[in-house]
Amino acid sequence: MNALLRSTRRASACPHDCPSTCALEIEVLDARTIGRVYGAAENSYTAGVICAKVARYAERVHHPDRLTEPLARMGPKGSGTFKPISWDEALDRIAERFLDAEHRLGSETVWPYYYAGTMGLVMRDGINRLRHAKRYSGQYSTVCTALSWAGYRVGHGRMTGSDPREMAVSDCVVLWGTNAVVTQVNVMTHAICARKERGAPIVAVDVYDNATMRQADLALLVRPGTDAALACGVMHVLFRDGLADRAYMGRYADDPAGLEAHLASRTPAWASAICGVPAADIEAFAHLLGRRPRAFFRIGYGFARSRNGAVAMHAVSSIPVVLGAWQHEGGGALHSNSGMFGWDKQAIEGLDLADPTVRQLDQARIGAVLTGEPEALKGGPPVTALFIQNTNPMAIAPDQEVVRRGFARPDLFTVVHEQVMTDTARMADIVLPATMFVEHDDLYQGGGQQHILLGPKLIEPPGQCRNNHEVVSALAARLGAVHLAFDLSPRQLIDETLRSSGRGSLGDLEEARWIDCQQPFERAHFLDGFGWPDGKFRFRPDWAGLPGIPSASAAAMPTWPDHWAVIEEADATYPFRLATSPARNFLNSSFTEAPTGLAKESRPMVMVHPEDAGRLGIADGDKVELRSPRGAVRLHAKLFAGLRVGVLIAESIWPNDAFEDGRGINTLTGADSPAPVGGAAYHDNKVALRRLDT
Repeated sequence: MNALLRSTRRASACPHDCPSTCALEIEVLDARTIGRVYGAAENSYTAGVICAKVARYAERVHHPDRLTEPLARMGPKGSGTFKPISWDEALDRIAERFLDAEHRLGSETVWPYYYAGTMGLVMRDGINRLRHAKRYSGQYSTVCTALSWAGYRVGHGRMTGSDPREMAVSDCVVLWGTNAVVTQVNVMTHAICARKERGAPIVAVDVYDNATMRQADLALLVRPGTDAALACGVMHVLFRDGLADRAYMGRYADDPAGLEAHLASRTPAWASAICGVPAADIEAFAHLLGRRPRAFFRIGYGFARSRNGAVAMHAVSSIPVVLGAWQHEGGGALHSNSGMFGWDKQAIEGLDLADPTVRQLDQARIGAVLTGEPEALKGGPPVTALFIQNTNPMAIAPDQEVVRRGFARPDLFTVVHEQVMTDTARMADIVLPATMFVEHDDLYQGGGQQHILLGPKLIEPPGQCRNNHEVVSALAARLGAVHLAFDLSPRQLIDETLRSSGRGSLGDLEEARWIDCQQPFERAHFLDGFGWPDGKFRFRPDWAGLPGIPSASAAAMPTWPDHWAVIEEADATYPFRLATSPARNFLNSSFTEAPTGLAKESRPMVMVHPEDAGRLGIADGDKVELRSPRGAVRLHAKLFAGLRVGVLIAESIWPNDAFEDGRGINTLTGADSPAPVGGAAYHDNKVALRRLDT
């Protein structure tokens, strides 16, 4: 039986917005059906382990509510009333409306909008080829990584880090701002190996007592938006007690003496008053690191999704430099390896047609863009046509009340290419049925690891589903957009991209299953110098020199690692701080239709400390309202002692209709543009909490 099952397994790669990008083995039962999904045991990073939601991916592929035919809106926007139409009619209508909009207001009135519903390079990024060929408005992608990458890059000079497999030979693994048990299970595989084989303690830093914190040997519970204070307190102790590696810093850092002088007043007591971690625990953490400089910092994204997130990332990523951890195998840090792959995506994205004078619209500020705020429109015409792939802004974009108003505009023509009827698809004029990852060919890279992986087409899609490349190319033909890559197949695009990037051919990748791109030790550990002309890490960052669209407040940013008090602090009207963290069984707004995950997550809830609940007369399970300066949401209370008093946690991005009044959690989040280059401050919200009468 086991041999029979293995004979049906086919190699693939997880397509989702997760740094692990797991190598998969998928049971193919017949030409249209998959079974169980497994982690590839031979892949040195995946190591046979994947998350439960991907293991049961057949629930998504074969869900009865898959979109399987093109639809045209019949009722009011948002009503969900559609009628089936043919592909030719759908594409003809879209082309007619796009061409009419372009004729009236210029090409920038059309906005192709996408993100990470798939991380495949061909299917995710091919929409940009149409954008460049038609001179449609550009997209400045700020939803996920803008703040954290700015904070990491400003110190290190490039987006790479230590080999994540080195966690297994570390003397201390620090998981900072990442609930790895829920969001990166492979991290735990390697961290636990170090604990079992080397006695390495696992340290977790987060804003609530989540599954990762419960597995840690030392768990440090911080208030949201205060991670930099904790980092500064730790570095103060390292300098004060002779635990800083001065020789290493003398060679590899710009101004260690200046940093030490700056940190002299950033004592554990100072840090504790800001972040809530007891001063004794800050001392203990610093001394643990000082005794174990072979420390690996796996630095997540969550804590950087605050208005001071870039500053916090810079402060946290400065600790391994002060410690000298980079010079050791099993030491250093990893935030993202996205800078190591060196892709030539000219064919996929049509970069030879890109015009830098075309405006770039901020992805996270889609509400402001669609409601016509002049600053958000960058002085150009209103957006009157949207083409959306791989994302669900009606649920995941911040400041949802404004987003709703924008999508409801009667003059806005919206096309959504999607797998299921999402909140965004319900607002569309035309809905196109999309394939899932086992139904098309694509190419993947691991941001949290070092492999290039192939995700081949394994089964035929249901009904009339078409992949992103097919749809983009068919529209291009009707719109008069010309580029050689529109005439290539996905497999040809994969082959061309591999060859032009110096990564062999599609045939090579098919035979090998994956390519290990890990940089040599000296390069990965910056022992050949950090990514600046002088090779030195920047304790004194040049925030204004970062690539991207600079924020007006960048000049006010700290000149050293520090707590920057620009977060949305609680006040008398809004006395709580809210973070919107990932759920175990969902991934952003994906998997929210899968029955097993829905049953496990139950319903939208907000975690409330029992002391706060008692003071407000709230019992476990009560219906409550959260209100921020941007709107209100109704959900249920879950009493939970594993967070700081005055802090609330709401896990997951549920569909809007899961909430009583149809308003999802991002009604509460802000869409302002944090320094230095914009981003989405999802976990930085002041809110009021009250019990609702039932």
